[in-house]
Amino acid sequence: MSMKVTNPATGEVVAEYPFDTPEQVEGKLALAQGAHEKLKRMSFAERSKLMHAAADLLEAEVEETAAMVTREMGKPITQSRAEVLKCAKNLRYYADHAEAMLASSSLEDPSKVGASEAGSIWQPLGVVLAVMPWNYPLWQVMRFAAPALMAGNTGVLKHASNVPESALYLHELFTRAGFPEGAFGTLMIGASDVAKVIDDWRIRATTLTGSEPAGRAVAERSGKMLKPSVQELGGSDPFIVTPSADLEKAVEVAVTARINNNGQSCIAGKRFLVFDEVYEEFVEKFVARMGALVMGDPMNEATQLGPLATANGLRDISELVEDAKTKGARVLLGGEAPTGPGYFYPATVIDSLTPEMRLTMEETFGPVASVYRVSTREQAVEIANQTTFGLSSVVWTQDKADEAFYVRELEAGAVFINGMTISYPELPFGGIKDSGFGRELSDAGIKEFCNLKTVWKA
Repeated sequence: MSMKVTNPATGEVVAEYPFDTPEQVEGKLALAQGAHEKLKRMSFAERSKLMHAAADLLEAEVEETAAMVTREMGKPITQSRAEVLKCAKNLRYYADHAEAMLASSSLEDPSKVGASEAGSIWQPLGVVLAVMPWNYPLWQVMRFAAPALMAGNTGVLKHASNVPESALYLHELFTRAGFPEGAFGTLMIGASDVAKVIDDWRIRATTLTGSEPAGRAVAERSGKMLKPSVQELGGSDPFIVTPSADLEKAVEVAVTARINNNGQSCIAGKRFLVFDEVYEEFVEKFVARMGALVMGDPMNEATQLGPLATANGLRDISELVEDAKTKGARVLLGGEAPTGPGYFYPATVIDSLTPEMRLTMEETFGPVASVYRVSTREQAVEIANQTTFGLSSVVWTQDKADEAFYVRELEAGAVFINGMTISYPELPFGGIKDSGFGRELSDAGIKEFCNLKTVWKA
């Protein structure tokens, strides 16, 4: 058994890496446990120095690392470069802020609980298993790894099977930066072996970013073993355009929100809910901008839209669009995969959607935009909330009453006003409903895998 690198632009297998043996898995788990015993006793200042060193490596190696990401999963090289640099920024953020985030607290008047001193401290849990996807093969991992290591935890990664080179790069990165060997390592295993790893006594918690079925499986196993878990799953985010919106800017951002990462992003704007008053103008401008995108070789600096990451992804997006077409949807742009090598799918815009179409309820993981006409904000919220997902949402308005209404009524982990959803180290990130539970990033993310220990002294 092995993991293969298949170039999405050509469909050709360019590299292959063997799975770990059971003995190798055991060795990596033992190293991770040993590294935790060392890391938890280091000061925040010592960990911070190592974390900055890891960020230095990412920045120094940005060009070759970005090329590796593009070769494995097909995003335009400019976006791969940005992903690498965002990872370095996240490492530095936690290096500089973890100590304050995990500061101990004390009651002002401990006598109220019969003590001379009383408060709480944050302590690391131990080894955390991270199950991560291919769409942001470095960033998704760093959202977890940076806070976990700065808290004194260690991590083992089960990465997606189509990005083994990214997985192996991450396996070495933190050790090269000076962290204890095993502080962060990659398990080269298949999905069928994840349950056995979760059961291992050294694994104290799990985190997963990925599909709803994968999330349910990992959450179920973690719950059975009484181990905490963070789940960041899919999304079908609404992008609401009201009559008061800055339409030119809304259209510009809508295109970026839909096609960034070749449309393969859980937080992408996928369903565009546009009010009657601006519908025709928005759609005309949106279709024109989507149609002008340059699709091609993702290694080319001018490319804006590369291939989908896998043959299965191309099949899935094609099936969703075909289902909508056969049930009466109107294709305004695209809608047909080109002939030739690679897993390319063009920028596509569809409207006249109805509830029986799969596009209405399922996550669309590719550059396909679904456009809905709405007439009231209540109707917009009804459509926005009708899916089982609740990751993020976007509203374009210059009306303060609108802002308050949508922030209150949208069922999502975030609401972005006059912008697009982006994950920032400074802000908590995560969803509700079938988009998962728990939070990454900010102080919320670092505390997910810590024990809040009460300390009382007579």
